[in-house]
Amino acid sequence: MKDKVKKGGRNQAKAADVMSLIGGKDAVDIKQHDDTLFPVKIQGAGVEPFELQVHGFWLVQDAVMTLLSREEVCPRSNFSLALAGTTLDPLAELQSLKGLKPGAILRLVEEPYTARSARHHLARVLELLRASGPQDALREGRSPSILETLTQTPDSSLANGKSLKRSLSNTKTETTNQDGAPPEYLLPGSSERPLMALLPHSSQPESPSYLKDLSLSCWNPAPGHRKLQGDFLYITVVTMEGRRCEITSCPKGFFLNRSTEEVFDPRPAQSSPACHGFTDLLCHISPAFKLTLTTLKNRSPLPPVEGMPTPYHTLSWLGPSCASRTHKNTFSRLGVDEQPATQAPDWNEELQAARDLPHGSLEERLQRDRALLQVNGAFVRVVMQGAETVVDGFVEPVNGNPDDPAFLLGGLFMSQGAANAMFGGDRGRRAAQRLELKGVQAYSDIVGLQGLHTLPTAIVDYRGVRLSAQALAPGLEGSDQDQATNPASRGLLYGVTAGPQESPQRRRLLELLAMAAKSLSLQRHVVVGPNDHKVPLFTSVDAQGLLGADGRFYILDVFRIFPADANFCPEVETEGQTVNEEEEEDEEKKGCVKEGWPENYRSDSGLPRSFSHRLCRLRPELVQAFTQHKHYQFTQRVRETLDENGGFEECATACDSRATEAVRAACKEVGSVSDIIFEMRFNPSVFSEVSFPPGESQSTKLQERLLREAAAFIITHQIPAFVEFCLQSNEAPMDGVSLKQALHQRGINLRYLGHVITTISQSEHKECLRHIMRLVIAEIFTRSTRRVFNSFLQGVDVPSLSAAVSHFLCCLLVPHFTPAPVGDETKKKSRRRGRGAGAGAGAGAGAGAGAGAGAGAGASESTPWSMLAGAELWNLICQNAAETYNISDSLGSGANHLVEHYGLQKISLLREFCLKTGVQLRLRDYVLDNQNKAPIGPDDILNIFPVVKHIHMPTVDASKAYQAAQNFIKKGLLDQAHEHLKEASYLFGRVCDNLHLEACYCHSLLAKVAFVQGKAAEARSVQLKAVVISERVLGFDHPNTIHQYAMLGVYVFAGGETALAQKCLLRARLLMLTVHGEDHPYTATLDGCLGLVLTGDQRGKFLENALRLNTSFFGPSHLHTALNRHLLAQWMCSKGDYRSAMSHEKEALTAFTSRLGEDHPQSRCSKEFLCTITKQAVKVERSLRQAGADCTEQTVECLSPTSDSKLEQMALLTGIRSVTHRDGLQDYRKKHKELKAAVAKELGFIVTDELVASKTVNGEEKSSDQETGSRKEAEDGGSLAEENTSEGQQEQPVEETVVKNAATASVNGHVVEPAEVNGHEEKTDVDAADSDRAASEAEVRIVNGESEVRDSTPNDANSNTVNAEIGSDATVTAMQSESGEVNGDIPVSPSVLKSKGTWADVVSKANGGKDTAVNRAADKVTANGTAEE
Repeated sequence: MKDKVKKGGRNQAKAADVMSLIGGKDAVDIKQHDDTLFPVKIQGAGVEPFELQVHGFWLVQDAVMTLLSREEVCPRSNFSLALAGTTLDPLAELQSLKGLKPGAILRLVEEPYTARSARHHLARVLELLRASGPQDALREGRSPSILETLTQTPDSSLANGKSLKRSLSNTKTETTNQDGAPPEYLLPGSSERPLMALLPHSSQPESPSYLKDLSLSCWNPAPGHRKLQGDFLYITVVTMEGRRCEITSCPKGFFLNRSTEEVFDPRPAQSSPACHGFTDLLCHISPAFKLTLTTLKNRSPLPPVEGMPTPYHTLSWLGPSCASRTHKNTFSRLGVDEQPATQAPDWNEELQAARDLPHGSLEERLQRDRALLQVNGAFVRVVMQGAETVVDGFVEPVNGNPDDPAFLLGGLFMSQGAANAMFGGDRGRRAAQRLELKGVQAYSDIVGLQGLHTLPTAIVDYRGVRLSAQALAPGLEGSDQDQATNPASRGLLYGVTAGPQESPQRRRLLELLAMAAKSLSLQRHVVVGPNDHKVPLFTSVDAQGLLGADGRFYILDVFRIFPADANFCPEVETEGQTVNEEEEEDEEKKGCVKEGWPENYRSDSGLPRSFSHRLCRLRPELVQAFTQHKHYQFTQRVRETLDENGGFEECATACDSRATEAVRAACKEVGSVSDIIFEMRFNPSVFSEVSFPPGESQSTKLQERLLREAAAFIITHQIPAFVEFCLQSNEAPMDGVSLKQALHQRGINLRYLGHVITTISQSEHKECLRHIMRLVIAEIFTRSTRRVFNSFLQGVDVPSLSAAVSHFLCCLLVPHFTPAPVGDETKKKSRRRGRGAGAGAGAGAGAGAGAGAGAGAGASESTPWSMLAGAELWNLICQNAAETYNISDSLGSGANHLVEHYGLQKISLLREFCLKTGVQLRLRDYVLDNQNKAPIGPDDILNIFPVVKHIHMPTVDASKAYQAAQNFIKKGLLDQAHEHLKEASYLFGRVCDNLHLEACYCHSLLAKVAFVQGKAAEARSVQLKAVVISERVLGFDHPNTIHQYAMLGVYVFAGGETALAQKCLLRARLLMLTVHGEDHPYTATLDGCLGLVLTGDQRGKFLENALRLNTSFFGPSHLHTALNRHLLAQWMCSKGDYRSAMSHEKEALTAFTSRLGEDHPQSRCSKEFLCTITKQAVKVERSLRQAGADCTEQTVECLSPTSDSKLEQMALLTGIRSVTHRDGLQDYRKKHKELKAAVAKELGFIVTDELVASKTVNGEEKSSDQETGSRKEAEDGGSLAEENTSEGQQEQPVEETVVKNAATASVNGHVVEPAEVNGHEEKTDVDAADSDRAASEAEVRIVNGESEVRDSTPNDANSNTVNAEIGSDATVTAMQSESGEVNGDIPVSPSVLKSKGTWADVVSKANGGKDTAVNRAADKVTANGTAEE
């Protein structure tokens, strides 16, 4: 693709810039999907005829699955489709069927049941009878969707017409009172944090009124002679009329038999028909059920994003408020939910078969991606169930090693792993399991690598135990005889222990490993094996390559595949170096640090130092960022050398070796593994306990130097960049999860949290970063607490788990908590309840232990865990934090110290702890400061759920379409972005039913684009789905969910739904207060919006609080603060307080003028408003003097903001639109074209005035044609690319757009300093000239990751440049050319640039086959999208 772009000039490069991500044919296929839609008529099987819309590319089984969800068919199942009397093949495509045309009649044909399909049918009936809602999700530990319950109003409805209903009778989630005023706990300054308001709850759930009982009959299983006659199951039903019936399931369906409780008589009852559907038989025997079935069917179906199960379990740390049921579970005793015992699936074969599916066309890739996601989701669910079964003691280990027990269960191999002293004991074992998962993910993510496989892998933490789960590996290829004759046939082909061997299979495996090493930036190296033979490696020393019995190559044990972190690695002197070399190095470095460390690095940072385990590795994001940093140094060095030797033009045109020598010198200086091209590779075996041969000493020294530089890069660049981002952004991390993702995006491991504290403490803006300091302290606290908790649980028996966990939490959060004697407490409860509380706990949680009576006896004795006191627990936590994060007294002496010194909330700490450990608490309000009574009791601990980390499967085509839309947004092309986002949302729906993290971001961005384009109704509809996805996939209180609720509030307000907008914004504020507290920049955003949508005096409270927060975080002259002052001035005008309004507006005008200039629209608007206020104040004063106090209520209508004005201001507050418009676009384009013409003339190109004029005229004409499109997009949509960074904060890092503006640039709604922007602008002008010169001298071709240089004549280059300029659109879209120059407002991204054209880039080689050339207009842009200092 790159070759075609290079040869085709700028037109092809521009056209294929983003569309190549999808592929032309596939893009056509997507558009044809709607064209293949046609109707068919469905009849038969006792259903009313209806029409169904089908796609031609559907398989017959796809149509059947669609029918199963239709109200007319549900809950029938087990049928086939027939056309003209012929039963259709389920795997046939509809468009391939002869006679199937629009309007054709398809008949439903009832098929005989099997034992399995009969159980499946009963499960569908139960799904219909169960009233699903948030309570069911909470009871199962899943995060529910609260949106519909929250927005429940008598007349409210979704955009698709679905009524927002299903609110529980006793719901207490209303966030407004009857008069519309928000409750007290949501007002600014309130310290109350009621958990009961977070989720819907019902104290007395109503018993289902369909049937009194539905269960398996006592006559199950069917005896042998009845099995031979077709009996599958016997079912007992008690109807609402009180009639008891025994029903038989058989191949024909269901019929009433003659059995009773005392007599078994399986013969059919005389008056009973055999019904194919179970509900048909129930309607026949119970008139009451027939009536209620109609109500059930008329119940509006859930949208797919609400009804479909999520691929992975999303933990809810709060459970139902009423833990015990008030009625029996009528439907669970039918037993159809439990799968019958079958052969354990071969998970490896399932996954590899899905990977091997064809992926030539778009439809094939969608099917493959969906299959991979389904297999991995099922694997993760089995891992969760297996972990509970193993840890609860239901499975015996298959080995006799008590230190490293291994278990086989459900096709899984589960083990804790041996605690290797070399890696750091238990901490090292856990780190190895985590790194193994990351290594498997890294190999799975390599694009285009076919033939190298990894095993399905997951790790799960449950009850303090970490288990590693893998699918069973296939047997090794070859028999015992083959192994005796041919060593290569034994299966182990690669690794230190494989020994020397040669075979075609080994050569093929080495080729695959070499390709993978290139993608992962790993260096080929040689180590000394066990028998002193040299072993070439493309991986770490632990990795092994196998040829399985299935003929596939597998890579295992990849936990050390990433380079070592030199900051925390005890440096092992590599063997093979001569004494003379060591002495020479000591003399050279005497009194200095080793090569690679910055000067005074150890004294400034305290690094390197030892860590609690020896498996500290660099993150892949850090490797990428460090490589780009090195590439920038490389290009700078080449430029400086060429300038010293006569300049770039002279060196490029001369035939001497000056350019080559400059490249060689730069390669050596930056540490490139090659001396002729820039190429960064890292040796994962450096700083490990391995021996290198003498010939590797020079390469090893270079690798040690690079790893030291990469480790220092974290301290000197990445952490300061993270702190600067938090200082400027109002969407900084809110909790531990978002903090971890923000750090990981920059390649910063969480073991650097102590250094983040140091950086913040040394910052002059320490007070403005207090929310980040608060988060870092909380994360250190909760992670250290989790490690102590894991050890604590190992000494607790199963019946005492609830009591032990509640005791631990009381010691953790309640100051000076002293444990009460357990026996006395139990006796009190026994007298109060009439029976032992311990026995009840044992019966509920002690299934693995075996006896409830024993639980009660054990609880009455003093156990080691019950003697734990708060002071002792806190000492353990502080000791763990000091060892891990190298902090001394930051945590203080108790939880109150964190509250007083850092503003932490105990409820937020409790939430973080529960999410990290899997503990689920009962939904109620907790008073955590009561020292006289334990605030958390055993009954409050509802459950402990497994916490799983797993492989994330890609959604390739959907992600590409989403990224293409992001690129269009960066260019300001909202129409194209909107189209690609709709395609992406469609593709996400095909692959994962939209229940995916990236699908949430895609829908949110689609809503923003639609809103900016004026499609408020579409934005509302799409955003509703985004909120539900975020609640179910990320969590009902995840920071992204808070953000999505705020966006929804803006869009519904645009549609005139003010009450619903208030509810959404108040919901976001409630979640924000629970997750973090009020002291956060994003709270100011929410309060500003609430100040616009609320009425009455509450408006002023929220606006004043927003101003206070913005002033404290960003300063009085920041744009956020100025905008808040403007809003506050508007409110004060509406109240008649013109004097205060004038004061605020004057300060706002000063800030706008200083930041944006006097001619900026925002400055002019503020100035005009100030004049209006002044005139009105004078008028009121004059009226008061003339008429006395009668005119005090006089106001002017124009001073009250209109709804449109409020909406625009909400869009500015939330970052949907940017405050800073790009007025310098046309001037910059004109200046840049003049500079290009001057450079071309200087180099001898023939550029006539007419040509330059025509280019300018064409540009003006084409830009005027799209004045309402592109220019508006460039202005209004400017912040969208940046706004997406708030979503990329979770998963998708989006590189920041460098806005060329003489005054300022907007990033996520925050402002980059003008000086920095001017610097970028000056560099762009200079480099644009250099890029044109380079393009005239050489053509760069990238072939298989190698760079070739081919001379081209000046005329050819000139013609290419001129033709591309004439034929290009003179709008924002045409401003990125092949040579990489940047025009107008196009953002610069290293992954988008093709070639800079300089010698530095000619010799650049992309790691992993990607072009890493970095345009100097943004050569300080790292992989994280943040500007380096």
